[in-house]
Amino acid sequence: MLKKSSLVLWGAALFIAWHGLLLLFLWSRPPSPAADGARLTAEVIRLAQDAETELERQKELLRQIHRYSQLWGRRRVPITPKSSQIPPRLSPPPPPPLTDAADAVLPVLVLACDRSTVRRCLDKLLRYRPSAQRFPVIVSQDCGHAETAAVIASYGDAVAHIRQPDLSDIPVPAEHRKFQGYYKIARHYRWALGQVFRTFRYRAAIVVEDDLEIAPDFFEYFQAAFPLLLADRSLWCISAWNDNGKEQMVDVGQADLLYRTDFFPGLGWLLLAELWDELEPKWPRAFWDDWMRQPEQRRDRSCVRPEVSRTMTFGRKGVSHGQFFDQYLKFIKLNDRFVPFTQLDLSYLKKEEYERSFLPKVYAAPEVKVEELQGNRRRELGTVRLQYSGRDSFKAFAKALGLMDDLKSGIPRAGYHGIVSFIYRGRRVYLAPPSDWTGYDPSWS
Repeated sequence: MLKKSSLVLWGAALFIAWHGLLLLFLWSRPPSPAADGARLTAEVIRLAQDAETELERQKELLRQIHRYSQLWGRRRVPITPKSSQIPPRLSPPPPPPLTDAADAVLPVLVLACDRSTVRRCLDKLLRYRPSAQRFPVIVSQDCGHAETAAVIASYGDAVAHIRQPDLSDIPVPAEHRKFQGYYKIARHYRWALGQVFRTFRYRAAIVVEDDLEIAPDFFEYFQAAFPLLLADRSLWCISAWNDNGKEQMVDVGQADLLYRTDFFPGLGWLLLAELWDELEPKWPRAFWDDWMRQPEQRRDRSCVRPEVSRTMTFGRKGVSHGQFFDQYLKFIKLNDRFVPFTQLDLSYLKKEEYERSFLPKVYAAPEVKVEELQGNRRRELGTVRLQYSGRDSFKAFAKALGLMDDLKSGIPRAGYHGIVSFIYRGRRVYLAPPSDWTGYDPSWS
């Protein structure tokens, strides 16, 4: 580029210098007597002709410079084949792997649609984030809802507002007409995550939805857990959510306690760009979260989740029409005390160390019957284990004790190796399969 600019400047300078010398010659000549008029006229005509000839030479020189600069530019800038139909800015070479968590930027992607109550979500994000540079907020809006757009715009430069361009209906099977909203959500997720990882080129992102409120240590939690995601390839997400996190079912005195879980929780979660590279080509048309829970996507990987949730949902209105909200979601306990996670040693969550400590602890706990738990008997035992033998017994125990009883591809919510940890009547209980457990049965759904 410097070579191209210097050639153009040289040509222009030569052109100006020649004409400057011509004018200087004419102005500096002494006045001629009338007798010399004819000779002066002839000389001026000759000089004008010489100047015209030189002007044509300069024009040709500039044309050559222009042609060579175009050829030089074409050699230096690769041209995207027309058949790809991908704008060059969306297809740069992949960045090097992210290995250093110290200075990583973790944007928060907020998925919004037609809830003007997104203000509640954004207010807490902006209030609790420790750094605007480290945690930029990007709001991706679907639906084209004017009131919601106005709320987002009211934050000015504090958030980036992007809009899903395709608001059309999606052709769906006749039996899925009532699920049109789930198809649009999946389309929006794909577009928004594509913007974060392809257009903005971030290496990781925290994903929340517009009906989530965050805890005071939300950012501290993700900042501390992020290095685990980089170091342990058996993890594929960090989640802020405990599916069984109702207030009476968690130990608020252990707000610093974290778990591994085989169940993808969502509802405030961190992923790496390389996971999006894997998922994007096969992203589903609908029901993206249940799709994530299938063995083909999970590939025996786990997430980290907290004892006490770092998010809570206030969005009863939505495409699910309040499914689970009145029974479970509105009772989720949102952590209200700051835990300095970045000062804690979280290495116990790495797969080998976790299984060395967590699994023996579970199976060392005395086994009790569900009737003994319900009757609040055998309190002297402290932490106990309730063993299930199959899908039906798991669901029966879960319902009896107030847990979420649904299974996705055979995995219980918040479970790890089939084990669900929770508090019941003030004591720790592990709802667990037999110790010779060999894996999940996807037919348990």
